[in-house]
Amino acid sequence: MHILVCGGTGCHASSSNLLLENLREQVAGKDLAGEVQVIATGCFGFCEKGPIIKIIPDNTFYTQVQPADATEIIEEHVIKGRQVGRLLYKDPVNKEVISDSRKMGFYKKQIRVALRNCGFIDPENIDEYIAADGYSALGKVLTSMTPEQATKEIIDSGLRGRGGGGFSTGIKWDIARKVQADQKYVVCNADEGDPGAFMDRSILEGDPHSVIEAMIINGYCIGADWGLVYIRAEYPLAIERLKTALGQAREYGLLGEDILGTGFNFDIEIRYGAGAFVCGEETALIQSMEGHRGEPTFKPPFPAQSGYLGKPTNVNNVETFANIPVIFNKGAEWFASIGTEKSKGTKVFALAGKINNVGLIEVPMGTTLREVIFEIGGGIKDGKKFKAVQTGGPSGGCLTEKHLDTPIDFDNLLASGSMMGSGGMIVMDEDDCMVSVARFYLDFTVEESCGKCTPCRVGNKRLYELLDVISKGNGTHKDLDKLRNLGEVIKDTSLCGLGQTSPNPVLSTMDNFWDEYLAHVEDHRCPAGQCKDLIRYEVVAENCVGCTACARNCPVNCISGERKEVHFIDQSICIKCGVCFMKCKFNAISVS
Repeated sequence: MHILVCGGTGCHASSSNLLLENLREQVAGKDLAGEVQVIATGCFGFCEKGPIIKIIPDNTFYTQVQPADATEIIEEHVIKGRQVGRLLYKDPVNKEVISDSRKMGFYKKQIRVALRNCGFIDPENIDEYIAADGYSALGKVLTSMTPEQATKEIIDSGLRGRGGGGFSTGIKWDIARKVQADQKYVVCNADEGDPGAFMDRSILEGDPHSVIEAMIINGYCIGADWGLVYIRAEYPLAIERLKTALGQAREYGLLGEDILGTGFNFDIEIRYGAGAFVCGEETALIQSMEGHRGEPTFKPPFPAQSGYLGKPTNVNNVETFANIPVIFNKGAEWFASIGTEKSKGTKVFALAGKINNVGLIEVPMGTTLREVIFEIGGGIKDGKKFKAVQTGGPSGGCLTEKHLDTPIDFDNLLASGSMMGSGGMIVMDEDDCMVSVARFYLDFTVEESCGKCTPCRVGNKRLYELLDVISKGNGTHKDLDKLRNLGEVIKDTSLCGLGQTSPNPVLSTMDNFWDEYLAHVEDHRCPAGQCKDLIRYEVVAENCVGCTACARNCPVNCISGERKEVHFIDQSICIKCGVCFMKCKFNAISVS
């Protein structure tokens, strides 16, 4: 029997490490060590229900398990063979109790390719990776394929870059392969900076060897003998497991000189980023690795021609690399059979926001937004109405109910006014103000702009100021015209992808939620009640019983009235904090 304990960052933060220790103590104390293994794995994906453990072979899936539950799990499930009912998953919609993860709506439509080993193997044990076909793709490539043949396999698979650009991975490799140079480099972009995104982090935490294997194969294909992983320093667990994996690979002769006795040399080092969003752009990333300020450079030349230290460099992100070993093990034709005509394979998304099943998912390209949000995601929390979904992070757009049946792939999302991005997907409900949402993303972009080009540095700042004025009810129709025109100019004239896509949240919300912008400008009202300057809290006289709860909790003492009498809110003092609304138990505070 195997007890798999989620060891991803989310569950780790909820004391899954203590749960792991307690389970091992219980197993040892009951003399079960020869029959039961307790294994720390990578992320299971179902972060909403963590900490999670799965028991094999019966595939029992326990959710929100606490360290104190270890004793009951061992005594009841392992020894007596009885499931611990209170820890089983309960469907938020139909309230059905489900013990087998394969029957859960969250997992039913997923196909795990990049995430195939996450939650399944111990990421710190190379033998477990090898037992799951690990490094067999490397052996196949180095011993039976030429660089040209191996590169063609990736081209034939149809794999496109999962970092946001969606460029053909195989063609990118082929360009770097054909450039003649005395030194070439392979770079793994693990900088992942989108708000709410944790795809790359989870892969490195749960399956670091798959990325290492892919980087070695990439080095063989393009003629490079050195690789670099550029990872943000805020990912300590991913860094720790990556270091462990690199050491194990060297010990097994899979990194270093004369790999597998083929005469091919390749090694990898880690470089740390300080969390700059712009360094997710490959030329800015390279500048940062060279010790310069992280700013994008003009293209051409492209990194494949002149990249790190002026040498040909191939840059792919973590998820892209994680697909590579599977393509060689199962064949390009198998991979190309998944997905749509122009977007092959699967895509990992970090599903977050106002949704029941928050977590990391991997679905075939072509899966609709409706399937992701209402089947895998379990629908909107608290029975609220779906309003929008933001895909592609700060670079993407907000899609509405009319887009729910859009098949998810690179081209369809672009045509809808959004983009794939690296895979962030944030769901919003009826209580979200889309003007406020646009302002939030633009505020992030303004802070993260490197400042190198004027359209991004100055234009986005002016764009944010216009949104700020509108959200306070002081905007005009002229400001709305400026907002759209300036957004289009920034898209057309910015140097890199950050600036070129930064107006997307603004333009997409203007296209899809024009009535909300008009309400802010014409009626000086926020329909969702989120913009503080436009909110008005008032006492509903017929419901007020004079309990004084609102007055006692008001931080600025703007509420007056005697006990058992109707109270009054002084609007000139009110700071719109909402405490009175939250504390009132008699629905006597209205928000307008």
